[in-house]
Amino acid sequence: MSPDSSLEGSCRLLPAPTGSLSEAVTEEYAELATEYGPRNVLVLKRHPAGLERVRELLAAVDVADGSPRSPRVESLPEHASKVIEEYDPTLDRLEYEERIELISLVIDGASRDVPAYLERASDHESFARDVGQLLLEATRQRTRLADLEAGGRDPHECLAFLYAMNDRFHEELERRGYVERADVVPRATALLETDSDGLQGRITSSIDAVLAIEFEEYRRLDRQYLGFLSEDAALVCLGERHASVERTRVEPGRIESVVGDGLEVDVLAGRDSARPPGEHAPSASDERPPHAAITRFLATGEPPPVTRESLPSETGSQDRGRAKRIRSRTAREQVRAVATEIKSLLDRHGWTGDDVAVAVPRIERVPETRRRLREAGIPTATIGTPSLAEDPAVNELYAVVTLLCARDRGDDGEQRPRGRDRNRDVARDRLRARVDDFSPSLLGDCERASIVRSLERWIVRTDLKGRIASDESWVDAREQFEGIRRVLEIARFVERTDLIGPDWRGLRRMLRRTIQYDAPYVHAVETRPPTGGVTVCSVDALKYDSREAVFVLDLIDENYPGEQFLTGLFPTAWLRTMATYPAVTDPSRGTIRDTFATAADPDAIGDPFETYHAQRSRRRLALGSRAARSVLYVCSYERGSGGLRRSYDESRYLKLIDSTPGLVLEDVETSTEATIHGESNAIEALLDQPRGELERVLCEASTGGQADLTETEALFEEIAVVLEGDVDEELAAAVRSQFAFAVGDVIPGSDRTGSGGSR
Repeated sequence: MSPDSSLEGSCRLLPAPTGSLSEAVTEEYAELATEYGPRNVLVLKRHPAGLERVRELLAAVDVADGSPRSPRVESLPEHASKVIEEYDPTLDRLEYEERIELISLVIDGASRDVPAYLERASDHESFARDVGQLLLEATRQRTRLADLEAGGRDPHECLAFLYAMNDRFHEELERRGYVERADVVPRATALLETDSDGLQGRITSSIDAVLAIEFEEYRRLDRQYLGFLSEDAALVCLGERHASVERTRVEPGRIESVVGDGLEVDVLAGRDSARPPGEHAPSASDERPPHAAITRFLATGEPPPVTRESLPSETGSQDRGRAKRIRSRTAREQVRAVATEIKSLLDRHGWTGDDVAVAVPRIERVPETRRRLREAGIPTATIGTPSLAEDPAVNELYAVVTLLCARDRGDDGEQRPRGRDRNRDVARDRLRARVDDFSPSLLGDCERASIVRSLERWIVRTDLKGRIASDESWVDAREQFEGIRRVLEIARFVERTDLIGPDWRGLRRMLRRTIQYDAPYVHAVETRPPTGGVTVCSVDALKYDSREAVFVLDLIDENYPGEQFLTGLFPTAWLRTMATYPAVTDPSRGTIRDTFATAADPDAIGDPFETYHAQRSRRRLALGSRAARSVLYVCSYERGSGGLRRSYDESRYLKLIDSTPGLVLEDVETSTEATIHGESNAIEALLDQPRGELERVLCEASTGGQADLTETEALFEEIAVVLEGDVDEELAAAVRSQFAFAVGDVIPGSDRTGSGGSR
């Protein structure tokens, strides 16, 4: 790939992913704000996540002339969106739900023959998401079929079909006056390049300096956009080496090798908190987290220096990288062990749920992990948009739409026998379970001429929001209110569009598609971090976040590095030959070495495609570990290996850390004898322990021995402290039953005193 020639200024890079990025950002901003004034300095962040945190950080910077502390901080997509609005205020941004419906209609009306492979693949559950992600990436890179064919690049027939559909889709968007999120930066870049109606001058007239942060993730079009913005302004780019995950998915090479000669590159070696070999040990006041050396090793391949001080000792040393390891038998037990450790951390340190993050390898794992943590008594939040399929309020409204759709067909849902229409039966049962006075007349009372007004009537008539507020935690209530808002927005779109009929049938179809194909990776990313509970997110989201404690889950080889890269839409063998796929598919060994410092040994490079993306996976893990300010937990579980055999299949990167001198993984006690933390664990102990403990005591007594009740007493006292206050009567009855069963009472409370035991 040829270097850029459009950027002129300075590029300052931290030598590795460290905790000193915030300090570097504030210092660079202070210099520019002092020279040009805060309102004349545009701070451009590549990713929207964490934007408010950056704004607050820079607002605290002292400017030499005493100017007001009001920094101009925007994400690159947000700024590009404003450029488009400045050019044409009438354009509407296409929402994700609308995108699903429109692109499905374009594909349904395609004149090209659908390739046989795609016909077969369309039966798979993930097909729509995989296709959607591919087309979004093609849009971000402005990949057009006509351009590829004009350049003599003939794509695979499946890609040719999908690119043709994407081109038709955008033609339809332009005709209707829409722009989709993925096309914002490419379109804004094209507008600035042509300087339509003097647009570039209007946009840049108040910009004297640009500070581009997270520069390692700026892609080719991002850098072109930045070049047009900074044509007549001072440009400072700030990034980190060995930290690009998003850009290296689609563009190989280190950032300093692709920016051209116009940027003066300076590696800020003095900023490296994971200091190079030979440097003196830090003082006791050094605030490096204990796992900093692990982060550096994962990102750069550099182990910590092995000195006498870094060898194992009772007190340990800051030269050693330390993380805690949780190993479990199953994925379910892994989450339970994590929940127990979270409760212990909150008790010991006085932290709140906002101080903890749980990271999973893929965003699809978020809903299940959140559910299991909640079952264990851990309140959770999430980064981005929660899945509609997991939202009880959304499912209730979908049930309402299903039954009103049936009423439209002349079926009130009560006359026909059960089993004739399973969807109707499920919807009716759901509403009866959630609404005490549900009846067909209640449903009819809510129906109005407008589908939006009908839904609003149901929400008010059944006190849906009141029920949510009284029954759910405020974190869950907030998310369910957001789900209600999204359903009403979809209903408004159905009423005003000509894509589908403005009736219950049209709304039901669109809701069904949205719930089925809901893909959080395409939604607008929250600029503020989630609050009110433990954050559950994909490991990639942690690059823009930091917490006191981070738990990285599912650290098995199947996930890190993984067995399937880029997409599940095509076989890996096909991807290797798809030169026009919108990602890196055919890297050379030299490209791999030039992109990843962790792949410097040419003999260790096997299959180039798998090696390249395995190195990206290792880097994802490094950035996830960097997010922990105080303590990092790495978590894995056993996998079945045929029959009843199970074995640990820890990620190769955990094994590499474990075998590297100076890096230590400390195992966390996860046995049932471990200290009890939290109400749900106490309840489990209450139900598990009485029978076992009393059987132990009776067994000891029956052989003439003396039973030591000290441990049992301590355990029950611990349970009592956790459950102090009112105890549910059903729980108390269950505990009494356990004692009764332990002494042989099959029917608790009976007067039977037979051979089964005595009281």
